[in-house]
Order: sequence, then C-alpha cells, then structure tokens
Amino acid sequence: MASWADFFSGGYPVAPAPRNGRHRAGLLLAGCLLLSAFAPPPRLASPAAQPTIAEAAGVDQLTTNSRRAYAEVLKLRLGAARDLLRPELATAPTAPAPLLVANCADFAELIITQDASRYDALVGAQEAHLAALDRAPASALRDYARAEITLHLGLSQLVFRHLVMGGFHLRRGFQQMQAVAKRYPSFAPARKTLGICQFAVGSLPEGYHWLLSLLGLTANVDTGLKNLAFSAAQPNDFQTESQLYLTLIREGYYKKPEEAVRLVERLHAQQPDNLLFSYLLISVYKRQHHGEAALAAYRARPVGPGYLSVAYLRHMAADLLLYQGNYAGSERENLAFLREYKGQHYRKDTAFKLYLAVWLSGQPAAVALRYREQINQPGPTDVEEDNYAQHYYHEAQALNPTLTRARLQIDGGYNRLALATLRGFHATPATLLRDRIEEPYRRARAYQGLSQLDSAKLAYERTLAVAGETAPFYFAPQAALQLGYMAQEAGNKALARTYFEKALHYPWHEYKNSTDAKANLALRELR
Repeated sequence: MASWADFFSGGYPVAPAPRNGRHRAGLLLAGCLLLSAFAPPPRLASPAAQPTIAEAAGVDQLTTNSRRAYAEVLKLRLGAARDLLRPELATAPTAPAPLLVANCADFAELIITQDASRYDALVGAQEAHLAALDRAPASALRDYARAEITLHLGLSQLVFRHLVMGGFHLRRGFQQMQAVAKRYPSFAPARKTLGICQFAVGSLPEGYHWLLSLLGLTANVDTGLKNLAFSAAQPNDFQTESQLYLTLIREGYYKKPEEAVRLVERLHAQQPDNLLFSYLLISVYKRQHHGEAALAAYRARPVGPGYLSVAYLRHMAADLLLYQGNYAGSERENLAFLREYKGQHYRKDTAFKLYLAVWLSGQPAAVALRYREQINQPGPTDVEEDNYAQHYYHEAQALNPTLTRARLQIDGGYNRLALATLRGFHATPATLLRDRIEEPYRRARAYQGLSQLDSAKLAYERTLAVAGETAPFYFAPQAALQLGYMAQEAGNKALARTYFEKALHYPWHEYKNSTDAKANLALRELR
C-alpha cells in the first residue's frame, strides 16, 4: 500500500551502510533472513494434495463483494471495506477472497498509522486469517492469499522490530509465493508479488549474495521487473496495484518519471475520492520537484471521517511549504503531524524541518535550539531522512543560510529563484569544505531542473573536483550519479559506467544506501 510507494520510489534504503555502525532497512532484512534460516521450512502442500490448474479455474478471482471492498481499501476507507466484508466472512469464514481483502485492510492500517496500540489486535487478525485459509481447499487464490498474508505478517513484525519472527515470515512468504507462481504461472497476482520480492531481494548489494545463497533465496531484479510487467499487462483484480509498483520502481530507481506521473494523474482523475491515489499524486509531484502542483493536490485531497488518518500527508505538506518559503505554514503542518502520527519514523526529520523553519524565518534562537535538541531524542534512524537529521545534529556544524534556502527552493522546483539566491553566496578562506562542495552542486541541480544540461554538467564536474575522493558528504556521489544518468541518456555507455562506478566508490555519506542502489541498478542496465 502507501508504505511500499516510498520504498519503490527510492525513499527507503535497500542497502546497508555499515561504515558508521547504523543499521538500515537492507541490513534489517538481511539479518532477519539470516535468523530465519534456522527456523523450520515453510509448510507446503504435498504434490498429491495440490490441485491442477484446471481444478483451480473459476476460484482465482475476488468475489463481486470482495472486489467492492478492495476498492474501498485502495481508497483508504477501511471502515466501509470491513462493513462490506463482515457478512461475507460470516457466511464463508474460510473463503480466500474476503480473507485476503480483510487482511489488506488490517495491513494498510498498521503500516500507514504505525500505531503500536493496534499491533497486537491487527497482527492477531492476520494470524487468524492464515489459520482460516489452512482450512480452505487449495486453489490459486487460496495459495496466493496465504503467501500474501504471510508477507504482510512478516513486514508488520519487522516494522515493529520483532525481527526474528518478521524475518521468518518474510522468508516463508517469499518461498510460498515462488511455489504459487511456479504452480500457476498464468496467475497474475502471484507474479506481481513475486516480482516485488525479487526486486527487493535482488537489489541487495553483492556483499549479501552469500547470505541469499545460504538461505536458498535467489532473486534477480530483471526477472522481478518482468514478473511485475506481466501482472501489470494482464487484466486481474490487482492490475492497478501492479502498474503502480512497476512505474514507481522505474521512477525511483531508473530515473524514468514520465510513466509514473501519467499513471497517478490518470488514476486520480478517474477516482478523485481515492485518498491513496491522492497521496501518490502528491508524492510523485513532490519527488519530481513540482512543488506548486503537489500543494494543489494536497489541498484538494479527499477528507472525512470515513478515511484512514494519514498523518504523513501533513509532513509532506510541511516540506512543500518549506520549499515555498512559507515557514509559518510549514511549522504549523509539522506540529500537526507530530500530534496525529502514532509511529516513530520521521520524527527526527520533522524536528530538523521545524528547526529550519524557525531558523530561516528569524525566530528567536531559543526556539530554534529547542527544535534542534528534539532531533537527538531516542528514535530509529532506519529511513534516510531521519539518519540525515541525526547526522546533522552530531556533526554540529552550522548550516549556511544561503545554501539552505537554495536547496529548499530547488527541491520545490523553484530553480530560477534558487539561482538568484546562490548569487548571494561568496566563499572565503574560512568557508567550510562542505559549503564549498555544496555550492556548485546546488547550481548544477538548478540548471538541470531548467534543462540547461551543459551548465549542469560543468557544475557537477566542479562539484567532483572540489570534493576530491574522500569528502564525507553526499554532494559528489550524487553529482557522479547524475552525470552517469546524463551520459546514459546521451548514449555514452562507457562514460555512464565510469560515473556510476565513481558514485559507488565514495565513503559513507547520508544517502549512500539509495545512491548505491540506484548506481548498481543503472550499471545492470548498461550490461
């Protein structure tokens, strides 16, 4: 659901950065898989008990009622979905279709809200759904639902740091989904989820291939993309979901945003009452630096008591207002996010953005200091935004206000304004190395946003020259990554490969996880 959107757009790291000892999502995944290697293997039906494809025909689709409920889940109207499912589950308590959709509702609530007070009840419901499916006759949909719910259970446990059981269920669900896809190769929903798993596991760096071999897990990103493409092209109950995953991967990891923009715009136009589609529209616009369009979509989002509370939308709006220079509005939205949000992620990032808002608006230093100190409160740093905020706190180097304003303006797509802002930056012998590297990098980003690619290339090259080979900042590796994309777009594969490899060779920096993942995937594309 919505949480996967961030992962597949590059928002969640997929590779660990062990240099500084901080674990990441990829490291958690690898550790959980390692622990699960010592758990019993998944229980699969014996060959004699497995149905033929012909026997499974006719029971591999959602019922009409479950399909309506699933549409409500996608709109994040979970109460309406559960109301639709209740009578169907009462009359057919082991039916795969309503059990699967009911689990989608539970999983969406838990992952989006990250409300620890709901964890036991919702995880217990997922386990009850699996127990009910064990009593149902085998079919493509039954076997798919069991594997899908097992993956939901594993991810739920992982998010709430039940690492051993989370890893066990992720491994089991992956293996079950492989078996379903092998048994029913034309069953598109299984190919969808298998493709997601293959892409996620295949994106792990080469240093973890020994672990995957030990666990008997083989995955290839190209195979994963082919499976996703198959599901996205075939009419099935989860076709839209498949199309979203596929386009978000292409947008986030392959720098191909046009398809994602078109898809989310079309889906939003077709269903303006769909909160998930509104979220995705805002998210894609934000990542593509269309700040004004993202704010307009946020203000037009569907609201009402029937929708699941998605507090993270407040945090996104706060960013968009910060880019715009509306510091009071940004502070207001982030404070609302902290009041409404039940989870632990993004709290450090929020404190950092609150600090920026009051600092740049000239509020008293004591107010800015209070927000800055909130960054260091106990909390996870699994997502790169929180890790960046924590790194800023520990680095204890003052930010340059001119470069900070320019960065925010570029993030919002206000590139001409950013170039005007950067004219106010003047380096002196006392200027920090970090700032001397950042200045040409910001110019390059602004030029690139204006499609002035020759100027962007020169500024990116200057970034690399000023940074050298070991500067512990993300500007040079990001510059190398962007130069690689430009060379790839121009058809110069050899030069692109040089830049992508250069991006990988930099030491630890705040965004090494996602930078390395994107560079590795780009190198695979060049083969």
